[in-house]
Amino acid sequence: MTAPVLVHATKQILDNFGEDGWELVQMVPGMNPENLVAYFKRARQ
Repeated sequence: MTAPVLVHATKQILDNFGEDGWELVQMVPGMNPENLVAYFKRARQ
């Protein structure tokens, strides 16, 4: 899964995905300096 992540709330956003079972694989710069794009994985359910 990919998801946009706001730079000023990165920890909160990543913690929420982690609670849902998603594991962060990579983060890359987004289209503007305030955004990142996060790539996640998790086991099939």
